[in-house]
Amino acid sequence: MFIDHLVGDLSIQESSKKPGEIVYILPKLHSGEEVLSLTTSVCPYCYRVLPAVIVERDGRVYIRRTCPEHGEIEELYYGDVDFYKRVVKYTEDGRGARHVYTQVKTLCPFNCGLCPMHKQHTALVNMVITNRCNLSCWYCFFYSEASGYVYEPTLDQIREMVRSIKKQGVTVAIQLTGGEPLLREDLVDIVKLLKEEGVRHIQLNTNGIRFAELYIEDPVKAVEYARELRSNGVNTVYLSFDGVTPVTNWKNHWEVPYILETFRKAGMTSTVLVPTVIKGVNTHELGAIVRFAARHMDVIRAVNFQPVSLTGYMKKHEREKYRITIPEVVKLIEEQTDGQVTRDAWFPVNVSALFSRFIEGFSGEFKFEMSNHPICGVGTYIYVEKKGNEIKLTPITSFVDVEGLLEYLREKWEDLVTGSNRYMVGLRLLYSIRKFIDSSKQPEEFDLYKLLFNVIIKRSYEALGELHYKLLFLGQMHFMDLYNYDIQRVQRCNIHYSVPDGRLIPFCAFNIFDDVYRDKIHKEYGISLEEYSSKYSLPKGQVTRKYIRDRRRLESSEIYKLAYEGVIQSKT
Repeated sequence: MFIDHLVGDLSIQESSKKPGEIVYILPKLHSGEEVLSLTTSVCPYCYRVLPAVIVERDGRVYIRRTCPEHGEIEELYYGDVDFYKRVVKYTEDGRGARHVYTQVKTLCPFNCGLCPMHKQHTALVNMVITNRCNLSCWYCFFYSEASGYVYEPTLDQIREMVRSIKKQGVTVAIQLTGGEPLLREDLVDIVKLLKEEGVRHIQLNTNGIRFAELYIEDPVKAVEYARELRSNGVNTVYLSFDGVTPVTNWKNHWEVPYILETFRKAGMTSTVLVPTVIKGVNTHELGAIVRFAARHMDVIRAVNFQPVSLTGYMKKHEREKYRITIPEVVKLIEEQTDGQVTRDAWFPVNVSALFSRFIEGFSGEFKFEMSNHPICGVGTYIYVEKKGNEIKLTPITSFVDVEGLLEYLREKWEDLVTGSNRYMVGLRLLYSIRKFIDSSKQPEEFDLYKLLFNVIIKRSYEALGELHYKLLFLGQMHFMDLYNYDIQRVQRCNIHYSVPDGRLIPFCAFNIFDDVYRDKIHKEYGISLEEYSSKYSLPKGQVTRKYIRDRRRLESSEIYKLAYEGVIQSKT
């Protein structure tokens, strides 16, 4: 997800930080530009809060602000202005945090959180359970050796964090993350604790290497461990996966086949592949990643592409080398899937709020919704047909008038809210949804209306799960960095981090202002490397055994050879 600590301007790095100080210098406009919107941002070097302008130039979108100390700062915001205009028309304001954890004492984003300025309740909570990792990836700084301390909250601290999350009174998912969560010997106990506290959806964010290590040693042992995690509450595995070849995915390319085989045998059938997309590094394999997921749909439910967040201090030419935004990824996927997944198939994640409000109006009960900023992420659903090594990808937009349906839901929501018999009104409206589905173009063995009917009428987690098992979800989430920072986006963030003091902090505040949030908090609740190694009788200063693979042994198995068969095409 991150590229960090590449060579930057040391004189700028030494600049004194001024978080929360606002400066009213309006950014200049350049010739040939169109103003798209106004927002606020920060100086990436001193953290001053600055007015910012979002402009279009030569078909691309840029964000610009001016700092009195560091001058004009401009960054690519979105790589295609037409796609930008298409997604921002679906902007949905959320209804605020369901519980306020901090009062307003300074400017956003230095007042987290969640404070009364926040516009969205939590959808997913990241809970860091260790900052130790068995890898040392060149584009990540989030591990203990780099930090100089170990952060591992106790079971009691985890329980208190869960109880703080529950104050919002809305069902949220919790993602156990790190570092590498599989390094916690008490991971099963943590999962049990979350389930005991009423958490309905638990995700495990992992590189998965521990599963592969166990499988090579003893397949039965690996399957038993995965099955124990699944039976005690893990719903989804968020698996790092940066490409289908060793060059793009040196992290876990050789291990992924064994990880998926473990999941098959353990009944762990909901895996999300998570590629960090870096321009010029793995952008030629995006279509192959989609084909890989489609080939393994018995255990893979989604691919969530994450255009890289360029954290740390980087010179402009370095950022231009690696920077990619959502529209460019959309274009590459269209090209690399032979035009099957077109740019028109993608919609911003926040359109789901219209469905949530429709169901809320139908039921009369508050419903979880995702009102993210439309620039944060997009997604689509794909129906997959396999014939041998041939894979046909059919986006639901091929047989559903999604734009018409969304407009219909927006218009009719008021009828549900104000109607005297909302149930009958809802049934009538639900029946009318049929007109937006072209059954003649719908795959023969797929009935979308029936699935939607069950989701809305039953309003159950299981019914929604059935919809996900029939389709492959392709998503993108582009987390911000200091250079493209938009405070309107962070105010609408619904992916939050829990910390031991009870707060919930938006992703793009927690990780981007690491010296204000992540590192400061984790160091306060962590212990030194020496103290940790002494506590667990390890060699002095050693806290993690780094993974060393036996590549020859991994490559020799039929499991490995079959896993990637048919996903590489000569044109990619």
